[in-house]
Amino acid sequence: MKSINSLFILALLALLISNCQQASQPKEDQKTAATVEVPSLLDRNEALRNGKEWETVQNQYVSLRNAIQKENEAEARIKMAHLFINEARVTGEHGHYYPAALATLAEIPADHPDKDIRFRKLATRASVELSLHDFRQALETAEAAVKLNPYNAQIYGALVDANVELGRYEAAVAMADKMVSIRPDMRSYARVAYLREIHGQVEGAFEAMQLAVEAGYPGYEATAWARLTLGEMYERYDKTTAARQTYQQILAERPNYPFAIAALANLEAEAGHYEKAEQLLKEACTAIPEFGFYEQLAEIYKSTGREADYQQTMDELWVMLQEDTDSGHDMSLEYANLYSDLAEDHQKALTYALGEYEKRPANIDVNRVLAKIYTRMGNAQKAGLHLEKAKSTQAQYPELKALTQQLASR
Repeated sequence: MKSINSLFILALLALLISNCQQASQPKEDQKTAATVEVPSLLDRNEALRNGKEWETVQNQYVSLRNAIQKENEAEARIKMAHLFINEARVTGEHGHYYPAALATLAEIPADHPDKDIRFRKLATRASVELSLHDFRQALETAEAAVKLNPYNAQIYGALVDANVELGRYEAAVAMADKMVSIRPDMRSYARVAYLREIHGQVEGAFEAMQLAVEAGYPGYEATAWARLTLGEMYERYDKTTAARQTYQQILAERPNYPFAIAALANLEAEAGHYEKAEQLLKEACTAIPEFGFYEQLAEIYKSTGREADYQQTMDELWVMLQEDTDSGHDMSLEYANLYSDLAEDHQKALTYALGEYEKRPANIDVNRVLAKIYTRMGNAQKAGLHLEKAKSTQAQYPELKALTQQLASR
């Protein structure tokens, strides 16, 4: 007959073996009473519901949340991350949705047995990192993804964007060539357009952007965004009538689209119709808390001498920048522009711009901002150095021409 001590030891060993077996099971296979936490879906402003679109998004969210909570499905997590990314674009709630997307993806094991799941996780994460302006990390993530699947067009899109932001323009062109050769669609044509404009091929950029618009479905948010980009290009090169028609066409296909409303407001402000511009911007701000809309309002208030309204709007802008920063969004260049263009504190603007320059010294937009700030500070030598870097791709941006003329007149 076994002693009581022997029985106790056997029982203890059995318990340890049982616990080890449970611990060795993959996380996804362990059934626990605890509910898996899934980030929330925020309500859309009524102006953004776009017919049945919002109902479809809500139904998709509930379906994916159930799949995550019941089975912790990796497929559902990837689709949920894409839903969050899209909602960030539509609603402007970046501070909620980008961290939500990253948290959702983080629960997918890095060694997931399905290679396609591992690829899509990385590709989706790179997209969020780009949106958060974490360009070096986005490049690293996208490069890891392309090793898993070198035949997917969209991962080359992330590589285009990351290389552009880091000032690696030759690499960006090579990635765009690969992207368009795999799948010539809206996203690839849009990147071709952007690269052509960067390299001074303005008419070619218009042609490629028109192809991007034509590749989209009328009324879809992505199509509206592509058409908005085309309109902004028209506006940039003084094709005001074409720009206005483009923005109006967006609103005909997707009513209440706040970015098109704000774009029309900008045209009104440039024509000196400040009252109409303010009305349109407030309409856009009601729909979506977009930093750029409030920035436009502050510009109007400053131009028209409405000091109290200007100060109140600036206070709101500083809060918005801080909230974005707190949620992981690098807003250094936005701080630099706001301090220089509106607050007229060029020293603070320079601090932020130089911080960004340290991270990506070859980027033409960063150098353009530095050239602008140094010009306003009266430092023609440093302004000229950064202006030359900003012009290194032969871009024909009107702002670059204006800066060149300002420096030449000193």
